[in-house]
Amino acid sequence: MRLLYQHEHFTAVDTPIVASCLAAFALGLTFNGTMLMLNRGFFSLQSPWIPSWVALANLGLNAALDAVFYRFGIWGIPLSTSLVNIAGTFALLVLFRRRMGSFELAETTRSFVLVAVASAALAAVAWGVWHLLDSELGRSLPAQIVSLGLGLGLGYAAFFGACRLLGVRELETMLRLRRGHA
Repeated sequence: MRLLYQHEHFTAVDTPIVASCLAAFALGLTFNGTMLMLNRGFFSLQSPWIPSWVALANLGLNAALDAVFYRFGIWGIPLSTSLVNIAGTFALLVLFRRRMGSFELAETTRSFVLVAVASAALAAVAWGVWHLLDSELGRSLPAQIVSLGLGLGLGYAAFFGACRLLGVRELETMLRLRRGHA
């Protein structure tokens, strides 16, 4: 946030506020994407009313949680949205499973857990490298670019390395597709 926005009227006071909002939104990001895929699944089954009813319930839940969470500060509203995405995903999963029966949920859960572990490695390495370089190099624009760039680069290296070590099958599929050997 500091690198992208902290210029002119956007001050150091604003940076942690926006960062906390983005962190709250990030909590539900994976679930938002999962809901989109499940919605498409229902539409392909000619059952568009199921995700429509879940979306309507989500609106009610979102309004209720917004009414409670706005008291937590500005990040309470994005947190509410993330929790609604999580609830909507689980509702759609339950309804989809009832409609389709088993659909390799164990394998999906395995992949999710392995990617979450690899993501934790990414976060730890990226934050550690960034924090070390940020404190050593200072806060000039070039220093921020170097500390953030190296943190992200080494973090992604840790992610892909962890995926390979953990045997994340989707990584091999992605690499085969990239090489054109699908």
